[in-house]
Amino acid sequence: MTQSIADGQFPAGTRSITDTLPAIARAHLPSDVAERWLALVRPSARLVPAAEGDEPAAVLGGLPRLPDGVEWPAWEGHGPLAFIASVDCAALPVGELDLPLPADGTLSFFYFDGRIDDGLEVVDPGDPETQAGARVVYVPAGTPVSERESPAGAEAYPRVPLAVRLEDTAPDSWNPVVEAEFAKDLGDGERIDDHPVHGTEFCHALWRRDGEPAHRIGGWADEIQASVELEVAHGVLGVEWDDPRVAAEAREWTLLAQFDSDGATDMMWGDAGALYWLIRREDLAERRFERAVLTWQCG
Repeated sequence: MTQSIADGQFPAGTRSITDTLPAIARAHLPSDVAERWLALVRPSARLVPAAEGDEPAAVLGGLPRLPDGVEWPAWEGHGPLAFIASVDCAALPVGELDLPLPADGTLSFFYFDGRIDDGLEVVDPGDPETQAGARVVYVPAGTPVSERESPAGAEAYPRVPLAVRLEDTAPDSWNPVVEAEFAKDLGDGERIDDHPVHGTEFCHALWRRDGEPAHRIGGWADEIQASVELEVAHGVLGVEWDDPRVAAEAREWTLLAQFDSDGATDMMWGDAGALYWLIRREDLAERRFERAVLTWQCG
C-alpha cells in the first residue's frame, strides 16, 4: 500500500530513492565528484496513485473547486483551459522540501491542452504571449469554494486521487547548476561533456531508476529533452541560447509542479511527454503564482 502523510507527519520508509541515488553516484563517479554531485540532490513530493486507506493529497482530472467570483481560466481568443490537477498544500511535506510553499490552501493547475482546436495553438516558453494558455490558481485555506462543471471544449479528464511520498531527485547532467559546479574541474581544451557526470554508464543508471509516470511538486524535473530551467530562462529573456545570461537566469527558476502523461487519466502530452510549471523562488514566497511559466517536453 502506498503510504501518505497523516497529521502533518511523513511516514518512515517512503523515501524511494534516498538509497539508490548515493549508490548510483558512488558506483559510477570518483568519490569526491560523487559527494559534490549528491550535494545537488533535492527533495520532492512525488504524487502517486492513492491506494485504499490513503488520504489523497492531490487529484488528477475531475472537476476543480474554485471560489465564487473566480471565473474558469481561459485563453482569450482561444477557449477555456483544461483542469489538470489540484494539490492540497497542507498534505504536502512542506517542511521537508526546499521550497517556500504555502503551508495550506489549494493549488490548481489549468492548461490549454489542444483538444478544442486539434492542437493548433501551443503554449511555448519561447513565446511569452502563449503563457495565457497555462494557469496556476492558489486558493487560501478557509476560502468558500464550490465544484465547477467543465465548460464546453474543456471536458473533464477521469479523476485519479493521488497520495504523496517524499523522494530525492537529481538534476540532469546538462542542468546549469551541474555545469557551474563541475566546469571548474576542467583543464585547457576539456569540455563539460567529457566530465564523469556525463559518463554513459552513470547517466544510463539514472535513467533506468524509475519508469512510472512522474507527477511531483518541487525537486528537479524529470526532463525528456533539455533543461526546463534553460527553456524558461531563454523564453523570458528573449536572447540567443548561447548568451551567458540564460544560464544565470535559469538558476533563478525552480520546479513548482510536473504532471506526466498518464494512461489512468487519458492525459497524453505530445508523444508521452510531461508538463512543467516553473517559478522564481521569490515569486513563490510571495504567492505570485500568476508569474509561473509552463514548458512541456515529449519524446
